[in-house]
Amino acid sequence: MKRLVLIVLAVLIAGWLWSHRERSHPPGAIAESDPHQQSMSAAPQLERNGYRIEPLQRFDIEARVLAASTYRLDREADLAPVDLALGWGRMSDSAVLDRISISQSGRFYFWRAEEFPIPRREIETHSANMHMIPSSPAIERKLKNVSRGQIVTISGYLVEATAGDGWRWRSSLTRDDTGQGACELIWVEDIAVH
Repeated sequence: MKRLVLIVLAVLIAGWLWSHRERSHPPGAIAESDPHQQSMSAAPQLERNGYRIEPLQRFDIEARVLAASTYRLDREADLAPVDLALGWGRMSDSAVLDRISISQSGRFYFWRAEEFPIPRREIETHSANMHMIPSSPAIERKLKNVSRGQIVTISGYLVEATAGDGWRWRSSLTRDDTGQGACELIWVEDIAVH
């Protein structure tokens, strides 16, 4: 019986590792379009775990996952349990990404290159760390299963979240900013993984 339990456990671990492996792609940009944002005349009022969510702009993106992190311990984890560092244009090209070191920590996305494979400004404007607010348990499960290297299509809203105690978290609305406050905060209505 103990041996059977070990075999089942090994199969489950192997399956999890297989589903979370980094996806490889041949050279060439995979996600060529820039993210699409659109102003709205009327926006729905949204809520998650006691936070009020105000949509600021409609948002759609197809991008390559450069890194994915799940959070459980910070206050923001109640709202956005997953951060995805995403790249589009030449920041979805394996030939470029092979020359850039990418990581995430503390709700930030970091990159480093010994020599720039593309201009620094293009790296900054064609990649971003995005905080994901799932609109449903099914969307949350999908987000938590996203792996580095996958191509994702995400639809939803750039939002501002507020709490009754005055706490506030607001999305960036531009691709030109960097550093603290430059991340997108996204209410995810739909996600497709390719």
